[in-house]
Amino acid sequence: MSFTAEVKDELSRVESGAVAERAELAAIVRICGTLSLSGARRFRLALTTETGSVARVAYTLLNGSKPLTCQLTVRRSVLHKTRNYLISVPDQEGLEEALIEMGVLTSQLGLAREIPAALVPDEEAAFAYLRGAFLAGGFVSEPHTADAHMEIVAQTRSIADGIASMCERVGIPARVGRRRGAFVIYHKSAEGIQEMLAALGAPRCALKMARVRAVRSARNDANRLVNAELANQKKAAAAAGSQTLLVEQVIAEVGYEKLPRALKDFCDLRLAHADLSLRELGNIADPPLSKSAVAHRVRRLEQLLAEQRANGSE
Repeated sequence: MSFTAEVKDELSRVESGAVAERAELAAIVRICGTLSLSGARRFRLALTTETGSVARVAYTLLNGSKPLTCQLTVRRSVLHKTRNYLISVPDQEGLEEALIEMGVLTSQLGLAREIPAALVPDEEAAFAYLRGAFLAGGFVSEPHTADAHMEIVAQTRSIADGIASMCERVGIPARVGRRRGAFVIYHKSAEGIQEMLAALGAPRCALKMARVRAVRSARNDANRLVNAELANQKKAAAAAGSQTLLVEQVIAEVGYEKLPRALKDFCDLRLAHADLSLRELGNIADPPLSKSAVAHRVRRLEQLLAEQRANGSE
């Protein structure tokens, strides 16, 4: 089961009051519903979804406090090997009133373009509307993916803007974009998505997302530390190799006996411990030396070798 399906399954089990249920059903109808007119004031509503939990919620809400006669049909796609759920609500007494209450129709029986403010009078109703919108047309990326993404697809710009405004209203900013003739309300912050899932009624999925991302972050941090340590070791090994070569060249061209005692001691240490870093060489010196003091000896050897070669060329 995908993470989106897990979220929708958890959201489908949320219980709320009558006002919130009406807002949730209104969002589902707006996102995945089709309204047909077959004559004067004769309406027919059809809802389609590929998610069983969404079909269950829609069917339950349609048979709520003001039940409407509806029929559920399940069809299987041979090509995609998925189920398709169709809920048909034929013309009947009470359907017109229900469509007006859900903000689908205006009181003049015209198609409402925006989400009526009366439909979402409080925060509970706003979250219920967003829950219904996500159930009907939502997607959330898998927790283990690098880029967090949550979106809801709407068919009209006015509804998309209304949903985005509702997200802002509950403290989760969202943006609206266009994709293949539809409008997408999306959010890309992992923390914001976790907050939204918990607020909509999916705290278990929000916790799962937080846990998976925490493990992923810890693993990435560990990998970065290991890679940094390996890089440092390679760098130290390369430096030690070049210093060993420098010591050998100085002994051959300048002469070991001509070196000051401090440089002789460094040469002895470097040749005896070809794999140690400058800091480690300083620690085993007698007396111990700082890294900068050891580095100074390396620069002094480079200087002596350069002077010897310059004199030789003259």
